[in-house]
Parts: sequence; structure tokens; C-alpha cells
Amino acid sequence: MSCGSPNNVHAQVKKSISGICHDTSSSSYNRTKSFEAFSTIEACLHSGGRLPKAKTTYHQAEEEALNEGRAFTSNYDRVDWPHWIDDDNDCQNTRHEMLILKSKTSVVFKSGNGCQVTVGEWYDPYSGETFVDSTALDLDHIVPLKFAHGHGGDKWSRDKRQAFANDPHNLLLVKASLNRQKGAKGLDEWLPPNHAYRCEYIERFMDIIDDYSLTLIPAERRVINKMQKACARK
Repeated sequence: MSCGSPNNVHAQVKKSISGICHDTSSSSYNRTKSFEAFSTIEACLHSGGRLPKAKTTYHQAEEEALNEGRAFTSNYDRVDWPHWIDDDNDCQNTRHEMLILKSKTSVVFKSGNGCQVTVGEWYDPYSGETFVDSTALDLDHIVPLKFAHGHGGDKWSRDKRQAFANDPHNLLLVKASLNRQKGAKGLDEWLPPNHAYRCEYIERFMDIIDDYSLTLIPAERRVINKMQKACARK
């Protein structure tokens, strides 16, 4: 790593004052005048930097979808992805079953019928915080439903969409505000603020992509490949 001189014109990677890592392929590389210099993108990411947001990713994917004659996110409807179902008819839907499964202590139910969990102890890897009030948590789809729809899930049957939407491997109990901040973003647009969990999050995200044979566009693949290389060097 170079020693952070803003005048180092030989930097292969520039980390801007806002913490974004620009290599020579970035459109902002030449415009970034105040920066910390690194020899590789992996070193920049390891220092706490982040990659530029791929603002055109969804537009690129939508254009590809239109060219291929398939649906994209403009046709997404959440009701077509049945979630939080009670598959075994025990009055506990997917959310409450996950609350029971993941609590580090015995849970407290809202009423005597044992259907809805109100209190327990849950660790959120996105924030690194622990919660005891279930209402502070959302059940997040690691690969969001809308993202899956736009990357091949639009062709799935309703049964497969239901299976995906309730797959425990694709679910995490997380701080509600972070789940809503994430929305339908992919890896190139959002990562957990807890840096210690980022590589595991990337691995789980890509495992689900592969398990369900979802298709990423080249721009997404390029960014994710850089992330995976950075994680491999840790």
C-alpha cells in the first residue's frame, strides 16, 4: 500500500475521502484527487473501503430482460411469492418458527396458544447487536424476493416461489431498519454495516444464487468477483 499521499499519481487504486475504492476501470478514478493510495482493490476493501455503487445495474438487467423477452422487476408482485406460511398447521408461521429456532433463550409468546413470539434473545449479524423484543426485528430474505424475480425467478412456478420465500437458508432475523435500508438490493449495492459479517454474507448470498440457478448480469459478476477475492485474502 502507498502511504496515502493525495498526489500519488501512480496509485492503482484510490480510496476517496468518502471511503470508495476506485481502480483504473472506474469512471471516477481520474476525477478523484484526494485519496489514500493502494496497490490492489483487495487491499483497499480490507482497509474498510467499499466499491462504487452500481447505479445502472437494475437498468442493465431490465434492458437485458426486455431484449430476451422475459419479465423483470416492473412486473414483480410480492403476493406472487407466498411467504410467512404455516406449512405444518401449528399456528406458527415462518417468521415465528424462525424466532423460536434462533432465540438464545426460551421465548415468551403473546398468548397461551403459543402462536406468536414476543420476547426472546436474538443476535443480528447485520448490525452486530442483540435484541430481546421481536418487534425490533424483520425476517430478511438474504437474496430479496424482488431481486430473485428479476434474475430468473419470474419464470418459476408459484410453488417454487413459495419454497424460496420460506427457505430457512435464505432467511435471517435482523434489525428492522437495516432490512428496510437494504430493500431489494444485491451485493453490488448493499452490504451489512457489520464488517465482520460481510464475507459470510457474500458467501451465503452466492450460495443461494447458485442453489436456485439465478442469473447475474456481467456487471454484477465483476463487482462480486472482486469482493470474493478480497475475502479470500483475509
